[in-house]
Amino acid sequence: MASVVMQQLDRFGPAHCERLSQADARAWTRRLAESHYENFTVVSKLLPKRLREHFAAVYAFCRWADDLGDETGDPAESLRLLGWWRDELGLCYTGRPRHPVFVALEPTVRAFEIPSKPFEDLISAFEQDQTVHRYETWEQVVDYCTRSADPVGRLVLYMCGHADAERQRLSDRTCTALQLVNFWQDVRRDIVERDRVYVPAEALAEQGLTHDDLVGHVKGAKPLAAAHEEAYARVIEGLLDRTEPMFAEGRGLWAMIGRDMRLPIKLFTLGGEAVARSIRKIGYDTLDRRPAVGRATKLWLMARAMVGKVAGA
Repeated sequence: MASVVMQQLDRFGPAHCERLSQADARAWTRRLAESHYENFTVVSKLLPKRLREHFAAVYAFCRWADDLGDETGDPAESLRLLGWWRDELGLCYTGRPRHPVFVALEPTVRAFEIPSKPFEDLISAFEQDQTVHRYETWEQVVDYCTRSADPVGRLVLYMCGHADAERQRLSDRTCTALQLVNFWQDVRRDIVERDRVYVPAEALAEQGLTHDDLVGHVKGAKPLAAAHEEAYARVIEGLLDRTEPMFAEGRGLWAMIGRDMRLPIKLFTLGGEAVARSIRKIGYDTLDRRPAVGRATKLWLMARAMVGKVAGA
């Protein structure tokens, strides 16, 4: 089934873009966020009311960019559409927004003096997805995260009224860690759905494995021998050992954020740490199954964060 974004390209695409008033565009982005991502409604209830429409507009930008990159089924077409999306961003920053996402986003950009770079970096990451499907080194994967994940945290900080380097650094650590732990969680799904492998080749080589070994196992062409399954587990364990300290460092941001935004930001970290624990719990076997954080764990994370909020932590 085509994504909502793909379904709306005839109405709001490069060939024809229906114009909406700012009020209608804001209502449209809010509906898109609430209908397209099951957790947005939960997160939005934790946000100060003054920020909810701003977050919806930023989310809508990210959703459209992501789907333009991942849902066309044709890398060349995705690159064409992402180029168009970059042009629409430029119109927004010259005061001539046309697409409803940017009509809704322009007042957010002005209100919080958000530079265009975080948005440009996100588009760049989605463009990279069209041409790069394998990563050789840890540094290459982290570089990708600086454009696919870190900009989101920086956008949140701008909407919180923060633009200083130290908060951005701590946010970057959290966002990179979140992206990485999702990669280690979704190794199988990334191969099946996107033919992408984010596990660095150098980490696999240390255990006598290759990207082809992982792909062959997932697609049933050449399942791993027991010894290689154990080797794969050691790879993921080592990657988690490098990822989890980033969450610990990023926790330093909590005390530097206003109380009305501390809870949702804490939940991102707590959720990422819970995913890391779930990977360890299944013995790092993310080639054969996707570890998940259960509903009980999610509720516990919420309760834990709420206790901190009540206590003023």
